[in-house]
Amino acid sequence: MTNLPHPHDKHLEAVEGWLGLGNWHEAESELAHIDPEYHAHPFVLELRYKIHEKAGQWDRAAAVAATLRTTLPDNQWGHFYLAYSLHELKRTQEAYDTLAPVLPRFPDHWLMRYNLACYACMLGRPEEALTWLAQAIALAGKKEVRTLALSDPDLKPLWRKIKAL
Repeated sequence: MTNLPHPHDKHLEAVEGWLGLGNWHEAESELAHIDPEYHAHPFVLELRYKIHEKAGQWDRAAAVAATLRTTLPDNQWGHFYLAYSLHELKRTQEAYDTLAPVLPRFPDHWLMRYNLACYACMLGRPEEALTWLAQAIALAGKKEVRTLALSDPDLKPLWRKIKAL
């Protein structure tokens, strides 16, 4: 799972378990058992992000995601998490500007394209949003992306067009 020594590896497993159960309070409590020397470990950072995400603590989530992005610039998730957090903070243009430039480095990441569709739609660029959505569909499949899009309030202005896909 990780290269953290025992018992820290077990604490991380417990954090994942609590998050899987939707209990971010217990996950956060479990994460507190990790020694400070491991707080910058990418796996610890990712779990800390997920705790803040579940808690709706978007400022904290964005800060952790920014650290994760700096720590592992070639990993897609730091970029993705930072953009998502910024969008949740109603900083959608910043979210778009965070994700769009790194997209070529992650050609198979359909969810990045899906989120760019959401951001473009929220920014009043429906045709661009449909282009991003088409790219997501090409990577993940029409049924999965269409189903997700038709329940996403960010894409509500496009629901009629999405239904016609």
